[in-house]
Amino acid sequence: MPRVVFVLVPGLHLLDLAGPAQVFSTVADLGYGYELHYVGDVPEVRTAQGLTVHLSTSWPELRADDLALVPGWRSPVRTGPALSPAGSRCLTEHYQAGGTVASVCSGAFALAATGLLDGRRCTTHHALQDDLAARYPRADVVRDVLYVTDGRIITSAGIASGIDLALHLVAVRHGPATAARTAREMVVFGRRNGNEPQASAMLRHRSHVSDVVHHAQDLIDARFTESLRLSELAGAAGVSERTLTRLFGAATGMTPLRYQQILRVERAEHLISHGSTVEAAAHDVGFSDARMLRRLRNRAS
Repeated sequence: MPRVVFVLVPGLHLLDLAGPAQVFSTVADLGYGYELHYVGDVPEVRTAQGLTVHLSTSWPELRADDLALVPGWRSPVRTGPALSPAGSRCLTEHYQAGGTVASVCSGAFALAATGLLDGRRCTTHHALQDDLAARYPRADVVRDVLYVTDGRIITSAGIASGIDLALHLVAVRHGPATAARTAREMVVFGRRNGNEPQASAMLRHRSHVSDVVHHAQDLIDARFTESLRLSELAGAAGVSERTLTRLFGAATGMTPLRYQQILRVERAEHLISHGSTVEAAAHDVGFSDARMLRRLRNRAS
């Protein structure tokens, strides 16, 4: 029976823990017999979201097919919570004995502190990547990806990406069909590949404060596979076409058409990474043929 040990520190982010725990709990319900353990230096820790979690202060005996996972916590650089020497030693010994070690978000700092990330590719939340690279220069920090696998060490970005990491491990161990079934049981849209960006285009271009542009983006986001007229977007935003074009450019640095194209290409890349042909992906995202998709992909590369 494979074991998953969650190594917890005070101030941990609840979804960093709950996401992967739900994945492996669901896999256990599907008949794969996973056994979940929660360990730490103290018998209980308070999460960053205010919930108290009860722990064991002793690690179970682990085997090579077991997983040790460190969820992230709040502000690792500012406040510096980390594993105790005993916790770090258990993590290192598990890896040295052939086990798999993983982290979510700032949990990568705990792995790096043990030396496990020296000379290895890794990632963390986009807001922490510079801090991780500066504090641990021997780690090869990969930016703006969901998760990175380097041998038996897997690190993921922030919060919800822990679900993607856990589904990836399920797919590796039990096949893509089991991972897909697990995602379906969890009502997760789909298993994302590790090299997908941490922030989709729908998020990257939403940091402005223009309500007019947000209204237009709402319509594009909902119907990006359709042919949308500028007049329709302007009407939804309550302004003239000229005003919308001016405000959209000022807020996002692009035209509404270019924004729609970026959404289409991003979705097409997702489909292609999951086995779709370029032609099929182009059709699914609204292009009349694959030529425009190829041209836009080349422009982005």
